[in-house]
Amino acid sequence: MRQLFSSLILLLSLSMVSVSAYSADKFKACWSHYTGWEAWGYANDQGILKKWADKYGIEIEMTLVNDYVESINLYTAGEFDACTMTNMDALTIPAVGGIDSTALIIGDYSNGNDGIVAKGVDNLAALKGREIMLVELSVSHYLLARALDGVGLSERDVKLINTSDADIASIFIATPNAATVTWNPPLQQVRNAKGASMVFDSSKIPGEILDLMVVKTDADERFKKALVGAWYETLGHLTAGGQQAEKAIAYMAKNSGATVAEFKSQLKTTKLFPDPKQAVAIAENKQIKQTMEQVRKFSFDKGLFGQGAASMDFVGISFPDQTVLGSKRNIKLRFDSQFMKMAEQGKL
Repeated sequence: MRQLFSSLILLLSLSMVSVSAYSADKFKACWSHYTGWEAWGYANDQGILKKWADKYGIEIEMTLVNDYVESINLYTAGEFDACTMTNMDALTIPAVGGIDSTALIIGDYSNGNDGIVAKGVDNLAALKGREIMLVELSVSHYLLARALDGVGLSERDVKLINTSDADIASIFIATPNAATVTWNPPLQQVRNAKGASMVFDSSKIPGEILDLMVVKTDADERFKKALVGAWYETLGHLTAGGQQAEKAIAYMAKNSGATVAEFKSQLKTTKLFPDPKQAVAIAENKQIKQTMEQVRKFSFDKGLFGQGAASMDFVGISFPDQTVLGSKRNIKLRFDSQFMKMAEQGKL
């Protein structure tokens, strides 16, 4: 279904690619619930984002979209100038949809925040023949494929049930012998269900699921600087220790529907990069190219590049050293470290 919708929005997005959601000084960004992105809600509600927007003489409207895939579709369709998403989804939705996008901030990688949970079994191989709920063709699908391959299984050995991330936890809890692939916070909810076991998680593939703030490449630099500045100030609050960190954690926990203890547990499986130097190192390391090579191969094999793509080289992915995977004439996803470097050097 997602592939169909992506095809439908392609025609719309192509006509809107250079159109800002607002006037020249007003911008729109969105985020969805995920441990590593709760900081955006805090930054918005505590005035940190406004402070940085004011610094650059602009306005930023930050919107929570409860359905993750819907948030990316809205970004691709021109409703938002920036949106939180993973590296895979940045490639398979906006990039394939013709939207030239930049990974402005590498906020973290999932180090156990995505997982496969099942009732009645305690190992991955036992899922053979079972129905598995997930957001189909998302990063959860990628995680499942990587996991099954490790135990000699494939998707042909299971039955996938496409399910919204907003519904997965409640359905899993209510369904006997359920199995799912999801991310926090619903991951923690399903893990705590009676008879549930985590049979695989993203810590087994470290660095492959990157959590990003993605922005239109041609967006105003003031907007980009404000987002980066607000992000690192907010992470400073979250990781400072003491009363300031406790306040930030309590706020984010409540906003995500978790207890403080649950949110702290989720943070332990989120490899955050509060120091921009860490994020720059990820963006400039050769490992990210290897990761994106795996991601684009998976995406092409699943038909996520659309019927018009003759090969996985259809879309170009560029990196800070100016190398490109895929088409150099159709670069639509860019990993750019320059604004994170500005934060590192105190030049924002």
